[in-house]
Amino acid sequence: SFKDLGLLIIDEEQKFGVAVKDKLKTFKANVDTLTLTATPIPRTLQFSLMGARDLSVINTPPPNRYPVETEVCTFDEETIRDAIRYEISRGGQVYFVHNRIENIKEVAGLIQRLCPDAKIGTGHGQMEGKKLEELMLSFMENEFDVLVSTTIIESGLDIPNANTIIINNANNFGLSDLHQMRGRVGRSNKKSFCFLLAPPTYSLTADARKRLNALEQFSELGSGFNISMRDLDIRGAGDLLGAEQSGFISDIGFEMYQKILDEAINELKEEEFKELYADDDEEKEFVDECQLDTDMEILIPNDYVNSISERLKLYNELSSLSEEEQLVEYEAKLIDRFGPLPTEVQELILSLRLRWIGKTLGFQRISLKNENLTGYFPPQENPYFQSVTFGKVLEYFKKNHKDCEMKELKGKLIFRIKNVKSIQQAIEKTNSILIV
Repeated sequence: SFKDLGLLIIDEEQKFGVAVKDKLKTFKANVDTLTLTATPIPRTLQFSLMGARDLSVINTPPPNRYPVETEVCTFDEETIRDAIRYEISRGGQVYFVHNRIENIKEVAGLIQRLCPDAKIGTGHGQMEGKKLEELMLSFMENEFDVLVSTTIIESGLDIPNANTIIINNANNFGLSDLHQMRGRVGRSNKKSFCFLLAPPTYSLTADARKRLNALEQFSELGSGFNISMRDLDIRGAGDLLGAEQSGFISDIGFEMYQKILDEAINELKEEEFKELYADDDEEKEFVDECQLDTDMEILIPNDYVNSISERLKLYNELSSLSEEEQLVEYEAKLIDRFGPLPTEVQELILSLRLRWIGKTLGFQRISLKNENLTGYFPPQENPYFQSVTFGKVLEYFKKNHKDCEMKELKGKLIFRIKNVKSIQQAIEKTNSILIV
C-alpha cells in the first residue's frame, strides 16, 4: 500500500491488457497515470483520439539515426546466409528470432551450416536467469555473432553493434510485437536491416498480409503512431467499457466509426438520459455538419502549392478547423508560406464560413449552383422544427418571400434564396437570417 501515491507510470504499455491496467489503477482513486510505449494498443489509442486521454507523440529521433530497412520475404536459405554474412563482414551482429523453444537448437544448427565461420548463441525464456544473463552479456561484449532467440529480446535491450534482425514466421506476430522487435536494431549511426520471413502472400490470412504490409510501409523513424493507427484499423478498438479487444473498424473505417459513435452518444443524451442533460447549457446543434455543393472553383491550385501531399495536408487541416480565430490563423499561415491568396483559395476559406453558418441554421446540406442557394433541412421528425432557429428562417421567408421559396422535394423540406452570385453574398444572406 502507498502512503500518498501521486503518479503511476506504466512503461511498455503494449504488454499490459485492459484488465491489468484497470487493476493497477485501483492502487489509488484518481491517480495521475502516464503510459509510455512505441506502439499504443488500439484501445488506448482510441481513448486518446476520442479525447478521453491526452496524447503526446515524440517524433524527433536521437541524432545520427537511420530508418530500419524492412523487407518481407519467404524463408530462403540464400537470403538468410547473405544477410548474416553482410552484417558480420562489416563487424556487426545479428538477431535471429525464432519463437519456438522445441526446435530452436535445430534452427541454430541450420544457421551454423549456412555460415560455418559465424559464432552462434541460443537464448530463450526457459533458461536459468544466471545463464541467460551471461549469454546476453557475452553478446553485448561481441563474443559471438548471431543470437538465435525467442521474443525475449523484444524490449529493454540496447546493443548498438547489432544492426540486422531476421524474424522467422513473422505472420504469427502482432504489429506492436514486430515493431518492438525491429526497434532492437538501428540503435547506432549504422544502416540497419529487418527481414520478416513469412510464407508466400497467397497462403497468409488477410490480417497477416495487412500487418506485414504496414511494417514495410511504415519503416521511417518515429512511425510507431502510424503503425498503431493501422493496428486500430485492422483489429478494431473493442468495447468502450469492457475488456474485449475485437471490433469491426476495418470494415467501416475509423472516421465512420467515430461518426457512428458520436451519433449513438448524442441519441442516448437526447432519449434515455434526457433528464441528466436537461440543465445542459450547451447550445443545441440539430445537425452534425453541413455539406456544401457548388459549381464555383473552390480549391488550392497547383501553381499556388506544388506538392500534392502538402495540398492534402492543407485540406485536412482546413476541414478540422471549427472556430473563426483558427481560420484567421490558417489564412495568415498560408500567406506567410505561399504568398497572397488566389481567388480560388479565398473562396475555399469563405466556403468553410458558409458551412458553419449553414450548420447553425440547421441545414444538412447547402447547394450553391446557378445563382441559387438551396438549404436542405433535416428529416421532419427532427426537434429542429420546434426550435427558435427554424422560427428565424420562417420570419426571414415572410419578409423576403419574393426572393425566396420553401417547398418539399423528395420528402425533404428545402429553402431556396435566388440571385446569389458569390459565396460572400451567400454568407451575407444566410447571416441576415440569424439576425432576424
